[in-house]
Amino acid sequence: MVSPIGLLTALPQEHHAVEAILRSRVVDAGFTFGDIDGVAVCLGMTGIGKVNAAVSATQMCERTSPSVLVFTGVAGGLDPSLDIGDVVIGDTLIQHDAGVMTDGGIATYQAGHIPFFNPTVEFGFRPSDRLRDAARRVLSNVPPDVVAGRIVFGTILTGDQFLESDRERRRLWERFSAQAIEMEGAAVAQVASRYGLDHLAIRTLSDRAGQTSSVDFSEFLDRVAHQTVAVLRLLLPALAGAGSDRPAHEPEAETNAE
Repeated sequence: MVSPIGLLTALPQEHHAVEAILRSRVVDAGFTFGDIDGVAVCLGMTGIGKVNAAVSATQMCERTSPSVLVFTGVAGGLDPSLDIGDVVIGDTLIQHDAGVMTDGGIATYQAGHIPFFNPTVEFGFRPSDRLRDAARRVLSNVPPDVVAGRIVFGTILTGDQFLESDRERRRLWERFSAQAIEMEGAAVAQVASRYGLDHLAIRTLSDRAGQTSSVDFSEFLDRVAHQTVAVLRLLLPALAGAGSDRPAHEPEAETNAE
């Protein structure tokens, strides 16, 4: 059996948007197996936040042997040139709330390391050049009737806070030049790194991470979740090329097939 692409979402709306295009569904090991346009996938919902995301990603790696881990969902916008409905593909994922707490705030450092003990030159988690370049080729000229918003590659920040502050949004933009902020992606990328797997984050902006974020998030969540899935669908053939040497997981035949 071909190793499936592991798809993770945080919220029910994101999960249902993917599930709606999933065919030949089989529920096993706490995940939903099936195919999208002939590409084998495994779908799971993490819940909100880094710990939930890391737990689900670890379970997916242990139980299903995915070829690559993909997080698909919504995010808040940091880049002032981007708008609600624009899509950010993660070139780099950074846990902005990991590091050393000083009098001046958090000196962000690579998650799992501190500068004076187990230091590292790494900062952030990145998909392989092969996967990133393949994604760029696929998304270089997407018709507006397929994806209405802009598609950009950039930095995505992850932290255990929902950002609803114009001042903090500006600070994070000035500090990291990041395009988007969310609550799960870099944790999934860290798990993928530990398992030697490739990874990708696909995020559509549901809000601008400012004072009206909670209102915009509620208003646009359903629509932009489906936009993220449209981009995912375009990328699936390229993602299928990011293989793994780990053995594939076979779903049990007696589970609930559709």
